[in-house]
Amino acid sequence: MIGACALYSVSTWGQSSVDSIQELDQNYLEDQFYVGVAYNVLLDAPDDMGQRNFSYNLQAGFIKDIPLNQRRNFGLGIGIGYAVNSYYSNLVASEEGNQVTYSVTPDVGFNRSKLETHAVEFPLELRWRTSTAADYKFWRVYAGVKFGYVFSGRSKLVMDSGNESFSNPDIQEFQYGLMLNFGYNTWNVHAYYGLNSLLKDGTTLNEAPIDDLNILRIGLIFYIL
Repeated sequence: MIGACALYSVSTWGQSSVDSIQELDQNYLEDQFYVGVAYNVLLDAPDDMGQRNFSYNLQAGFIKDIPLNQRRNFGLGIGIGYAVNSYYSNLVASEEGNQVTYSVTPDVGFNRSKLETHAVEFPLELRWRTSTAADYKFWRVYAGVKFGYVFSGRSKLVMDSGNESFSNPDIQEFQYGLMLNFGYNTWNVHAYYGLNSLLKDGTTLNEAPIDDLNILRIGLIFYIL
């Protein structure tokens, strides 16, 4: 009698555990916080314009997961985040009244010149992964688009003779592009290609247009459940 009761208890506990796992499996989400670091490459720059130092990207945010199939390994991701980007080059922005002019700096007395932006970003992803409710180490491929609003953009020049910094109205406020994140577990490659220019239409360097400076971003992104 005692053995039968024990067997019944084990059986009941086992069935309860299976039911709990199945219920968990039917409802788990890959909601994630993310942080990333990347290198910014300026594409389609004029021949006499070149990048200097390390043009970096730092990003962080949260992604809401929306599964689209019963297995929950395919879905949408909708997020919000913050990003700071610095672009170091020999391009010098100067403020003259209400106008911003651009030139290529001489090497003499020059330390660094950069454009810096701070943006709120809104990623939209199609997500595929090999995860389960109990497996937190898995392969992932997340692809989609990212929209950004630059709420602060500045130009800064550092020379031996002193520094100059000002809020730059020529930086494009609304930016958008294609992105791809893929990898395994913690380590994931991040790539972003801007579909519009870093600078607004009509921006020129020595009367030549520089309003087609697109951004290619390559780096790493880390997800935290």
